[in-house]
Amino acid sequence: MSTMHGRHTTPTPIGDPQRDPQRDRPRGTQRGTKRVTIALATILTVAGAASAFAYWTSVGSGTGEATTGVSTALVITTDAAVGEIAPGNAGQTIDFTVTNPSDGALTLSAVAVTLADATGTAWVPPSGCLIADFTVSVTTAPTYGDIAAGGFVTGTVTVTLTNTGVNQDACQGVTVPVYFAAS
Repeated sequence: MSTMHGRHTTPTPIGDPQRDPQRDRPRGTQRGTKRVTIALATILTVAGAASAFAYWTSVGSGTGEATTGVSTALVITTDAAVGEIAPGNAGQTIDFTVTNPSDGALTLSAVAVTLADATGTAWVPPSGCLIADFTVSVTTAPTYGDIAAGGFVTGTVTVTLTNTGVNQDACQGVTVPVYFAAS
């Protein structure tokens, strides 16, 4: 008889019907295999779950820049005036062309005309000739909107002298400057 920590145990002979058959099996038999299979399945499930969520996260920043183009002025050229300016008649017409010299499309919204010199300074007629007696207007408007790169549109202006019923001899032979402004 053997005693262990105050316990009394009696060895049971092998082949005894009261003996536990699970205890007598060598390791690696059915009971041990189930434990190993369950443990392996648990490890694979945990490893699979971990690999499904295993990735790196990161943040970063950077800079860049872009440069805008610059506006190019539309160019307006004129043809020679046709007709005659005299009190009360049809006046003179001047055909003009608005050209886009840039590499991209430009939008033409309006063409304004005034009696002014090349700098836009109002014209001062000779003494006895009144600027108020003259009119200038766009009589054939160009097509407004986008003008393609290198493209152009045309129009016509008319300059007239109103017949005021008084002597307008001071306006004879004067050159009437017309200033164009495209926007």
